Amino acid sequence: MGDRSVHKRVRMSVAAAGLVAALALTGCGSDGDDSASDKASATPAGSGAETGSASIEGAWSGKTSDGKSIDLAVTGTKVVLLADGHACTGEVADHGKLMLSLKCADGNTDRTMGTIESSTDKSLVISWDAGAKDTLSKSAAGALPPGLPSGLPTP
Repeated sequence: MGDRSVHKRVRMSVAAAGLVAALALTGCGSDGDDSASDKASATPAGSGAETGSASIEGAWSGKTSDGKSIDLAVTGTKVVLLADGHACTGEVADHGKLMLSLKCADGNTDRTMGTIESSTDKSLVISWDAGAKDTLSKSAAGALPPGLPSGLPTP
């Protein structure tokens, strides 16, 4: 059983490294050019608050209902999700409400279609079509989500 645990940690380390690489390659922060994010921003009718993709950009982290780590990175319309041992990528789109459409590398469908229920500059609530509901907290600018394995190679 010890070997399975090591293999799972290695897979999670590889997935975490992929998240770090995705964040680094896509430039998680803003460089002052807000034209792309302005085009992606929209206010759903009757919401009274900005919930466009620009407002959910960045790195988010939290725990699933069963206490496992969940990490989300949003850059423009691109999304990377690490949850419960699954690595998923996809896009965010505005359909009156912001929707996440993801595909997991291992075929898992627990968190492939989600709706942003609420977002502030510090928290994000996502309801997934498969039944889960996650509340995530914004990671500090330039900081990696907590709980990632240490000793990862740096780009």
